[in-house]
Amino acid sequence: MAAFDPWDPAFLADPYPAYAELRAKGRVQYFEPTNQWLVPHHADVSALLRDRRLGRTYQHRFTHEEFGRTAPPAEHEPFHTLNDHGMLDLEPPDHTRIRRLVSKAFTPRTVERLVPYVTGLAGELVDRLVEAGGGDLLRDVAEPLPVAVIAEMLGIPESDRAPLRPWSADICGMYELNPSEDTAARAVRASVEFTEYLRELIAERRGKPGDDLISGLIAAYDEGDRLTEQEMISTCVLLLNAGHEATVNATVNGWYALFRNPEQLAALRADHSLVPRAVEELMRYDTPLQLFERWVLDELEIDGTTVPRGAEIALLFGSANHDAAVFAHPERLDLTRADNPHISFSAGIHYCIGAPLARIELTASMRALLEKTPTLTLSKPPSRKPNFVIRGLEGLSVEVG
Repeated sequence: MAAFDPWDPAFLADPYPAYAELRAKGRVQYFEPTNQWLVPHHADVSALLRDRRLGRTYQHRFTHEEFGRTAPPAEHEPFHTLNDHGMLDLEPPDHTRIRRLVSKAFTPRTVERLVPYVTGLAGELVDRLVEAGGGDLLRDVAEPLPVAVIAEMLGIPESDRAPLRPWSADICGMYELNPSEDTAARAVRASVEFTEYLRELIAERRGKPGDDLISGLIAAYDEGDRLTEQEMISTCVLLLNAGHEATVNATVNGWYALFRNPEQLAALRADHSLVPRAVEELMRYDTPLQLFERWVLDELEIDGTTVPRGAEIALLFGSANHDAAVFAHPERLDLTRADNPHISFSAGIHYCIGAPLARIELTASMRALLEKTPTLTLSKPPSRKPNFVIRGLEGLSVEVG
């Protein structure tokens, strides 16, 4: 049985046997290398995502010193200023206030209006892949689709979009376990550059508003809703990062899983009505976000183990999505799986606000690839990114045939 080691290439290639070992050992285990408590079972992960004794931040209640933590290094300040003012890392009442404003852009009606745009763009991207006879599914389809969609929603001009993905990748590097100083330096640089760009764009939109989310947030601010400029900037960065990272990785992880399970791919090609279930099952089978961290604000007990205030809990989404107590034969890819309560989009107040849009994007790209590339094949084995928290591939080389 493999050991839980988030820096071991063998573990990164397939962490699921190690998760099975963790679940067999119990409901919570302390992991000294990251000073975290690992929670591997679906029932516990699901419950703790809704437990108000835990929080994404502790600074609404405690100082660093009161919480027994050390403040981040001063040189990391630009990253933390950007990150800590986004709703993902806030708790009520700030989280509630910002999410209420942003949710107006993600109502079912608003998202549904994006379907023709998303479907059309997915078709165009796959047409280009067909014309080229193949290529890198990540670079040519998985990446440009969600980046373009969220940039369009924010109102970022097409000519300004090239740095968005690199900025996002550098910032998201800080969400890995024990990030290096080099990773931190890249995240700080990206935070500064992204902030400066958005500050200029917000100033431009104040003078000339458009029909986009940034203009909407400015209007809400002007009408008296309490949203600072930093919160506006942090919200835009969060929406870009969260709005495409999961979709990009779910797309390539999913197709790589299909290539490794040819009988399931054949069934999907024979029956495109399986697409909605396939999207859910592929997100469960190889989860894009493997871990979600929470701070313990008030002492709690898990299965007789006391987890003290000030501790950090690592909720293992990838393990929860392979828990045999919830999923029959979890190690199998089953595109007909009907009962699929995966938690790839989290739960509770931090449930992914963009989940409906992500599902539309994943469905659109899958349908376009099934319809336009019925003989799509893997042309060479992919390399996996050396990341644990955000699970993905360096690329996915394919041939159209």
